[in-house]
Amino acid sequence: MRLTADNSTMADVLVVGGGPAGLSAALFTAKNGLETTVFDTDDTWMHKAHLFNYPGIGSLDGSNYVETLREQVDDFGVERVQDTAVTSVEATDDGFTAETAAGDETGDYLVLATGANRDLAEDLGCAFTGEDVVDVDVTMETSVEDAYATGAMVRAEEWQAVISAGDGAAAALNVLSKEKGEHFHDFDTPGDAEDLFGSLVDTD
Repeated sequence: MRLTADNSTMADVLVVGGGPAGLSAALFTAKNGLETTVFDTDDTWMHKAHLFNYPGIGSLDGSNYVETLREQVDDFGVERVQDTAVTSVEATDDGFTAETAAGDETGDYLVLATGANRDLAEDLGCAFTGEDVVDVDVTMETSVEDAYATGAMVRAEEWQAVISAGDGAAAALNVLSKEKGEHFHDFDTPGDAEDLFGSLVDTD
């Protein structure tokens, strides 16, 4: 984490929400070198789900799916702030501030992944559609520059884990494209897998 002028910490990316959308966004950004903080109240609907319709997964309990995602983001160094609610978000000259009971944290980019709860997007001043969902473009960016909304926040009814995960990935790739200054593709090969898993496994 970087330090600001007042010695508080600053992430590259703040993610509010620990379901498929939020953790997918965090996975992509952290995997590609961006300091990422996730605020997770553990209220994801996945705890009520069992996955039979997620490509590549035959049958998996929703809570187990979430736990696997958490392990993935942890492996890539995401700062996961568990059981902590973000009470407000604000755009500043330097990015965004997320306020919690434990204090504030700032970041350059903001990814909102709070399910059907759109209060933070409304407080931030994001535009809404006629269906009262957050208005985003194909990259999931809202009308507030560098702020993204994902999953059930942007859809009236089409709420599926695989769609939400894709939304989070789309937001992350747009953030990475902005940071890299060119269209960014997160594409790994078998050789990358060998290098990656070798670095993640403790050989001591």
